Amino acid sequence: MYSIFARGQSRVGMAVSLALLSVGAYSAPTVAAERFAPLSANFGIGGGNDWSVPAPPSGVGYADSAPVADEATLRPFVDYAYTNQRGVACYATLDGNAGVRVVSGFLAIWQPSTLLVDAGVSAPAQNGCPAVITSTWTGIPGDFTDGTVLNQNVHHMNVQYVITVTNNRTSAQELAAYLDDRRGKGYSVSDGMGPLTEVYRTLAEQTTTIMSIASDATTVLYNDGGNNVGVGSSANTHNFGTVVDLVSNIGENGSTEPAKRFYKYARPWRWSTSVKVVPALLPAESATPGTDGGYISGHEAEAMRDAISMAYAVPQRFQELLVRAGELGENRILAGMHSPLDVIGGRLLGEAVAAASLNTGGNSSRKAAAYAQAQSTLIAATGVSDAAGLQALAHSQGVHSDRFADHARNKANYLHYLTYGFTQIGAKNQPVNVPKGAETLLETRLPYLSADQRRVVLKTTAIDSGYPVTDDAEGWGRLNLFAAADGYGAFNGDVTVSMDASAGGFNAVDTWQNDIAGVGKLTKQGSGTLQLKGRNHYSGGTEVQAGVLEADSETAFGTGDVYVSGGTLSSNVSDTLHVFGKYTQLSNTTLELNTDARCAGRVQVGGYVTLAGGKLHVKLKSGFKPRLGAIVNVIDTPAGIRGRFASITVDGYRAVPIYTRNSLYLLVTP
Repeated sequence: MYSIFARGQSRVGMAVSLALLSVGAYSAPTVAAERFAPLSANFGIGGGNDWSVPAPPSGVGYADSAPVADEATLRPFVDYAYTNQRGVACYATLDGNAGVRVVSGFLAIWQPSTLLVDAGVSAPAQNGCPAVITSTWTGIPGDFTDGTVLNQNVHHMNVQYVITVTNNRTSAQELAAYLDDRRGKGYSVSDGMGPLTEVYRTLAEQTTTIMSIASDATTVLYNDGGNNVGVGSSANTHNFGTVVDLVSNIGENGSTEPAKRFYKYARPWRWSTSVKVVPALLPAESATPGTDGGYISGHEAEAMRDAISMAYAVPQRFQELLVRAGELGENRILAGMHSPLDVIGGRLLGEAVAAASLNTGGNSSRKAAAYAQAQSTLIAATGVSDAAGLQALAHSQGVHSDRFADHARNKANYLHYLTYGFTQIGAKNQPVNVPKGAETLLETRLPYLSADQRRVVLKTTAIDSGYPVTDDAEGWGRLNLFAAADGYGAFNGDVTVSMDASAGGFNAVDTWQNDIAGVGKLTKQGSGTLQLKGRNHYSGGTEVQAGVLEADSETAFGTGDVYVSGGTLSSNVSDTLHVFGKYTQLSNTTLELNTDARCAGRVQVGGYVTLAGGKLHVKLKSGFKPRLGAIVNVIDTPAGIRGRFASITVDGYRAVPIYTRNSLYLLVTP
């Protein structure tokens, strides 16, 4: 790195002359290092002192919130999960059983023959609750004991979806459906670890005996001789037992049987003979349909619980594990064993049960130790140096080796799993409720946010209202955990993010990929680095007070003013970074531009550019070598530039700054 110093106006005048001769023929952003004295105001390029530093953007003056609903009228699942039992009279009703109640959106589509947990089960009277008599439901659609379809269109689409996919599945899909049916769900879900899968399975001592379709699957339905999620506690020989305990115990009060025996909705192959069950799974066609309801899917509920607990311990694969759980639910449909609504209900209950376990169950005191153990043991086992290295390794393979490597495809698939393409049957655009305890699901993925902030993230990334089953009163059905892992969906109030790089992991570096809307302001504090990758259009402004705020999209900073009062603002875009309002930079700050042969990283500002000192650092992207003598456009604004950078550095080159009234160029010199 080199540094040169301006020796008065003659040096700058020569640079400007060269610029005027060359400005039409520059090739790319070039770079060098220069410190210089302030230029005279009469030079006509904004160097005088007839201006003042603007104030920071004010935002809206308040923070958004997502309070828990009144617990006196809406009992939180996390506090009442223990009622999700069968064979207990007081837990046999919709009101009395939290596991039944949380998936009750189904009652807009289907009316069971009785509104009790009574399919194949009875219960004696207890504490003023009347005895439960076993229902006469046979489980055969059309039988006189059957329930009533209330929404024929949704019911028809629900069954038709299964008919369509089972009649068109490929051999690969048939194998995947078979494996996800017969082997342990935890083993299947850990496939979502991608490059970390084998080391995770080794450390957990997780095994399966089912690797392909058996030649004879006529007598035993579930015969996996493996151990599903691994070996826990002190029996684990790899110091990974607490992690396995976390996953093993995530199913506290998580049974789907109470819901199955309450809703009494048949499996899809009983609704239509056109549904083609995977041939090797025909033994799964239970001979006792009266206790074999389809709604809700137990496989999907367990897969979601396992995915959430694994993602809590290994948040480097948070989104991919969730997608794998959703894929397992899709495979239940491809198998012919469940319908889309069955799977949606299973996902919903799985999320609620996981939150209850992490907040109030045995895992509430285990989760921190499990996370610490997972991180330290995986780092040691993979040979990386820290959590950042583990994050890089976790995303080191392309789609040919890691089928969950494509973020855009994962996002689209997960959104599909949330609604399965159903049309909205309820009111749209209703306010979002965030369930009590749901914020804990993001605790290790967004560790630098407060619990209240994580609740707002869940609120601003939730799906719209009105889809079948998803409009439960608490809000579990509308959660989009995949989107929430990508940060806020909107700044409906001012947001302050403080990241401590010394804490490592996502505290040191994180990326938000959502397209952020809203009227609020973003303030970046702390020593960590926050990268914004979405096409953002929040309007309250952006202020950097400490650490690094990096633009990874051309509209990363929304439509308001950008104010750098501390730390570093970094432009890492492939073309031009747009600042639609004013740009202000104070002393002891840095503007960092990452550039290449296409002039990437330059800044186009809509309002005044005010430079009250500070540094400009131009970095060259890998492999880029600028042509000596080129003129590089760094900043443009139609409103004018006021002030100067205190210093300009360009990695490995010399450069002369050329300030005009509306632009800043750099002239590359030998």
